[in-house]
This record gives sequence, structure tokens and C-alpha cells, in this order.
Amino acid sequence: MVTRMSDCFHWSEFPPAFRRAAELAGFSETRLAETSAGPLTAWRRPSAGPRVYLSAGIHGDEPAGPLALLDLMREGFFTPHIDWALCPALNPTGLAEGRRENAEGVDLNRDYLLRKTPEVAAHAAWLEAAGNPGLFVSLHEDWEASGFYFYEINLGVDEPCRAEELIEAVSPWFPPDPGHEIDGHSPRKPGWIFHAAEADLPHGWPEAIFLAKNGCPLSFTFETPSHAALASRVAAHKAAVRTACRSL
Repeated sequence: MVTRMSDCFHWSEFPPAFRRAAELAGFSETRLAETSAGPLTAWRRPSAGPRVYLSAGIHGDEPAGPLALLDLMREGFFTPHIDWALCPALNPTGLAEGRRENAEGVDLNRDYLLRKTPEVAAHAAWLEAAGNPGLFVSLHEDWEASGFYFYEINLGVDEPCRAEELIEAVSPWFPPDPGHEIDGHSPRKPGWIFHAAEADLPHGWPEAIFLAKNGCPLSFTFETPSHAALASRVAAHKAAVRTACRSL
């Protein structure tokens, strides 16, 4: 029997654990908004290198992404030659309750055009003030997935070898999702959705579309299968992040 996420992820323990690890690694915290489950925070460690922005936890029933970023922070992955920006837990109230939406029942990852929620309004303003990253990576999970898959939004050069490297990196834990349709999209190859910089719902912009519209040239949204063991999902996310950032 697979242990359910709510048995493995304890929101009250996550923010102080991440804070300790991030401060030891030289990151500084910005509080973007206050919620009933604690502050929505962003973490930065500027450098002269290329800027990379990573996010997780925008859906509160998807804890593998936050835990993967915590592990990477503890393991010293965030090397000083990169200008790093992280939002490891974009939906504090959802993570606290183990639900996809925030406490008001809103899917935050559909609010980046209208920005009606305080969380997204504050987060989008922070993103705009920080300027465009050269790479955006977002960590998600999918209850319906039968394997690993990812979205690529690419405003620059098409490099299919990157997709192959990502699939290979995650293969010790998950095969690429074999579906002819994945999350309502036709994959370019198994597990790889090459997505236009347009929202599926005209007014329901997710974070990745918001960043693309603001000029971010390349983004990856990683999706691990939620029914699998949490440790495997975390490990797969870490491998995918390492591979996506390797060329930098």
C-alpha cells in the first residue's frame, strides 16, 4: 500500500526547516504575503551568473516539489555561479490542508492574469520586480499520470536533446508517461509536452505562461505521478532539476 502524502508531509515542519537550510546556504528571505498558515516567502542569492528561478508547492496536495527543493538546498546544489531565486511553497494554506487550492478554494495556478488572490498578486509583483530569469523550473505532481512527464515552453532554440536528457535522468524512478494524450495535450514524444506560450484557458494563466508572456525564454514544468511513493517522487524531481540546470 502506498503511503498517502498527508502521512508524510507536515507543513508546520517545512518552513523552519527550509529557512535553516537556506540561511546556511547564504540565501536571503523576502516575505511576499501573509496567510493564515504562515508567510509566503521567496529566497534569493544573487550572483553575476545566469538567473534561474524555481518554484514548488503552488498546489497544496503536491508536496514532492517543496521537499525536493529542501533536499537540494541541504545537499549544496545551489552553487554560487548561478543567480538563484526560489519560491519553495507558493500555497501555504493549501499545503497546510493538503488540498490543491488555497484556503478560499482558488487554484492559484490559474490566477496569473487576473491576480485576484493576495498570494498571486504579491508573487507576480515580485517576479516582475526581479526581472526575467533565463530558466524557470516548476515542480508539480499529477494523480492521473502513469509516469513522469513535463511541459517545455521555449521561446528560443529548439533543442530536443534536452528533453531526452530529462527523460533519461528520471528513468531510474519513472518511465515517461506513455499516453497519446497527457493532461489534455498531445505529447511531442512520450512524456514531453512542447507547449506554446499560450494558456489553455484564456483567463486562467498559470505561472509558466505568466513568465513566458513576460519574456522568460525557457521553462520546464515537471510532473511526477502522485500515486507513487513520496521518496521516489522527490528523487525524480531532484534528478530533473539537476539535469535542467546542468548546461548552466
